[in-house]
Amino acid sequence: MKLLISVARQLMLVVDDRGTALREYPVSTALAGVGEVSGSYQTPRGSHVIRAKIGAGLPENTVFVRRRPTGEIWTPGLAEQFPGRDWILTRILWLSGCQPGLNRLGCVDTMRRYIYIHGSPDTAEMGVPGSHGCVRMRNADIVELFDQVPCYTPVEISED
Repeated sequence: MKLLISVARQLMLVVDDRGTALREYPVSTALAGVGEVSGSYQTPRGSHVIRAKIGAGLPENTVFVRRRPTGEIWTPGLAEQFPGRDWILTRILWLSGCQPGLNRLGCVDTMRRYIYIHGSPDTAEMGVPGSHGCVRMRNADIVELFDQVPCYTPVEISED
C-alpha cells in the first residue's frame, strides 16, 4: 500500500502494491505552497514514510498539541476561545522524509519540521490549500485511513 498526495488536485490516493487506486480522499496542503525548508510553512515534496501513528482509540475531535492529547475535544465554542490556533485533531500520521538533501536531514528534514497527515475541524475546507505545511484531512477520513495503514507506509507528495 502507498499514499499518493497531489498538491495540484488537493487529493490523496490510497493505492495497492500494483498501483490500483483503492480509495481517494480530499485533503488540504499548505497555503504557502510547496517547499522543504524549515520555517517555510510549506508542504514538503518527495518520498516519505509514516514514521509514527498517534491517537489510536481516542475520540474524534481530540485536540493535540506537540503530538499529545490536551484533554480537549474540539467544538465551535473552543475554536472561538482560541481563534488563531492551528487545530491538529483526532489522529496524527507523522511523516519522515526519505531523500537526504530534499526532505531529510539538515534544514529540510520533514520529521524535524513536524509535518503530519492529521484531522481538522469540520469547518476546515478540503480541496483547497490552507494548512501550515501539514496535510489536513476530514476527521472521519483520517480515522478510516489511520486504521488501514501501518507505520512505514510510503507516502509520495507531488505537485502534479
